[in-house]
Amino acid sequence: MEIKELTTEKEWLEAYHVMCQLRTHLDESSYLELVKEAVKVERYHLAALYEGGRMVAAAGFKPMTTLYYGRFVWICDLVTDENSRSKGYGEQLLDFIHQWAKKRRFESVALSSGLQRHSAHRFYEEKMDYSKVSFVFKKEM
Repeated sequence: MEIKELTTEKEWLEAYHVMCQLRTHLDESSYLELVKEAVKVERYHLAALYEGGRMVAAAGFKPMTTLYYGRFVWICDLVTDENSRSKGYGEQLLDFIHQWAKKRRFESVALSSGLQRHSAHRFYEEKMDYSKVSFVFKKEM
Protein backbone atom coordinates (compact mmCIF):
# COMPACT_ATOMS: atom_id res chain seq x y z
CA MET A 1 0.00 0.00 0.00
CA GLU A 2 1.18 3.51 -0.87
CA ILE A 3 -0.40 6.94 -0.39
CA LYS A 4 0.89 9.86 -2.40
CA GLU A 5 -0.10 13.39 -3.29
CA LEU A 6 -1.01 13.82 -6.93
CA THR A 7 0.61 16.93 -8.36
CA THR A 8 0.47 16.68 -12.13
CA GLU A 9 -2.34 16.90 -14.64
CA LYS A 10 -1.64 13.30 -15.68
CA GLU A 11 -2.01 12.09 -12.07
CA TRP A 12 -5.20 14.13 -11.59
CA LEU A 13 -6.66 12.50 -14.70
CA GLU A 14 -5.71 9.05 -13.40
CA ALA A 15 -7.79 9.79 -10.28
CA TYR A 16 -10.92 10.54 -12.31
CA HIS A 17 -11.99 6.86 -12.50
CA VAL A 18 -12.26 6.84 -8.68
CA MET A 19 -13.40 10.43 -8.09
CA CYS A 20 -16.26 10.19 -10.61
CA GLN A 21 -17.88 7.57 -8.38
CA LEU A 22 -18.44 10.35 -5.82
CA ARG A 23 -18.75 13.32 -8.17
CA THR A 24 -21.08 11.68 -10.67
CA HIS A 25 -22.15 15.02 -12.16
CA LEU A 26 -18.67 15.71 -13.58
CA ASP A 27 -17.35 14.49 -16.89
CA GLU A 28 -13.59 14.09 -17.23
CA SER A 29 -13.08 17.51 -18.82
CA SER A 30 -15.11 19.38 -16.17
CA TYR A 31 -13.37 17.45 -13.42
CA LEU A 32 -9.91 18.35 -14.71
CA GLU A 33 -10.84 22.01 -15.18
CA LEU A 34 -12.12 22.21 -11.60
CA VAL A 35 -9.09 20.43 -10.14
CA LYS A 36 -6.73 22.81 -11.95
CA GLU A 37 -8.62 25.87 -10.72
CA ALA A 38 -8.93 24.54 -7.17
CA VAL A 39 -5.19 23.80 -7.01
CA LYS A 40 -4.30 27.25 -8.30
CA VAL A 41 -6.88 29.34 -6.43
CA GLU A 42 -7.86 27.29 -3.37
CA ARG A 43 -4.62 25.41 -2.54
CA TYR A 44 -6.50 22.14 -3.16
CA HIS A 45 -4.52 18.91 -2.72
CA LEU A 46 -5.37 15.53 -4.19
CA ALA A 47 -4.04 12.35 -2.61
CA ALA A 48 -4.53 8.74 -3.64
CA LEU A 49 -4.08 5.35 -2.05
CA TYR A 50 -2.62 2.58 -4.21
CA GLU A 51 -2.85 -1.13 -3.52
CA GLY A 52 -0.70 -3.33 -5.71
CA GLY A 53 0.04 -0.38 -7.98
CA ARG A 54 -3.69 0.29 -8.58
CA MET A 55 -5.43 3.44 -7.31
CA VAL A 56 -8.21 2.32 -4.97
CA ALA A 57 -9.12 5.55 -3.14
CA ALA A 58 -8.72 9.30 -3.51
CA ALA A 59 -9.19 12.38 -1.35
CA GLY A 60 -9.23 16.08 -2.11
CA PHE A 61 -8.53 18.54 0.70
CA LYS A 62 -7.46 22.12 1.28
CA PRO A 63 -6.06 24.23 4.08
CA MET A 64 -8.39 26.98 5.26
CA THR A 65 -8.68 29.68 7.88
CA THR A 66 -12.02 30.89 9.27
CA LEU A 67 -13.09 32.66 12.43
CA TYR A 68 -15.18 29.62 13.41
CA TYR A 69 -12.58 26.86 13.03
CA GLY A 70 -9.34 28.86 12.99
CA ARG A 71 -6.65 27.13 10.90
CA PHE A 72 -8.01 23.80 9.65
CA VAL A 73 -8.05 21.39 6.73
CA TRP A 74 -11.31 20.92 4.85
CA ILE A 75 -11.86 17.55 3.18
CA CYS A 76 -13.65 18.28 -0.08
CA ASP A 77 -13.76 14.76 -1.50
CA LEU A 78 -13.15 11.29 -0.10
CA VAL A 79 -14.00 8.17 -2.08
CA THR A 80 -12.96 4.54 -2.29
CA ASP A 81 -13.42 2.64 -5.54
CA GLU A 82 -16.70 0.72 -5.37
CA ASN A 83 -14.83 -2.58 -5.90
CA SER A 84 -12.47 -1.91 -2.97
CA ARG A 85 -14.72 -0.66 -0.18
CA SER A 86 -14.71 -1.87 3.44
CA LYS A 87 -10.98 -2.63 3.40
CA GLY A 88 -9.84 0.31 5.53
CA TYR A 89 -8.68 2.49 2.64
CA GLY A 90 -10.83 5.48 3.66
CA GLU A 91 -9.46 5.29 7.18
CA GLN A 92 -5.89 5.22 5.87
CA LEU A 93 -6.48 8.23 3.62
CA LEU A 94 -8.06 10.16 6.50
CA ASP A 95 -5.10 9.27 8.70
CA PHE A 96 -2.80 10.58 5.96
CA ILE A 97 -4.72 13.88 5.89
CA HIS A 98 -4.68 14.08 9.71
CA GLN A 99 -0.89 13.67 9.71
CA TRP A 100 -0.55 16.19 6.86
CA ALA A 101 -2.56 18.69 8.94
CA LYS A 102 -0.64 18.04 12.19
CA LYS A 103 2.72 18.40 10.47
CA ARG A 104 1.65 21.85 9.26
CA ARG A 105 0.14 22.85 12.63
CA PHE A 106 -3.51 22.96 11.61
CA GLU A 107 -5.92 22.81 14.54
CA SER A 108 -8.52 20.45 13.09
CA VAL A 109 -9.87 18.61 10.07
CA ALA A 110 -13.48 19.06 8.93
CA LEU A 111 -15.77 17.77 6.21
CA SER A 112 -19.39 17.64 5.17
CA SER A 113 -21.29 14.54 4.15
CA GLY A 114 -24.59 14.25 2.29
CA LEU A 115 -27.64 13.71 4.49
CA GLN A 116 -28.42 10.40 2.76
CA ARG A 117 -24.97 8.89 3.45
CA HIS A 118 -25.82 7.20 6.76
CA SER A 119 -23.06 4.59 6.59
CA ALA A 120 -20.48 7.33 5.93
CA HIS A 121 -21.76 9.23 8.98
CA ARG A 122 -21.32 6.13 11.16
CA PHE A 123 -17.80 5.71 9.77
CA TYR A 124 -16.82 9.32 10.55
CA GLU A 125 -18.37 9.33 14.02
CA GLU A 126 -17.75 5.81 15.28
CA LYS A 127 -14.54 4.75 13.58
CA MET A 128 -12.76 8.06 12.95
CA ASP A 129 -13.97 9.96 16.06
CA TYR A 130 -15.41 12.98 14.21
CA SER A 131 -18.12 15.05 15.91
CA LYS A 132 -21.26 16.36 14.24
CA VAL A 133 -20.93 20.12 14.76
CA SER A 134 -23.20 21.78 12.19
CA PHE A 135 -25.42 21.49 9.17
CA VAL A 136 -24.27 22.78 5.79
CA PHE A 137 -26.78 24.85 3.84
CA LYS A 138 -26.64 25.54 0.13
CA LYS A 139 -28.54 27.84 -2.21
CA GLU A 140 -28.35 27.41 -5.98
CA MET A 141 -27.82 30.59 -8.03
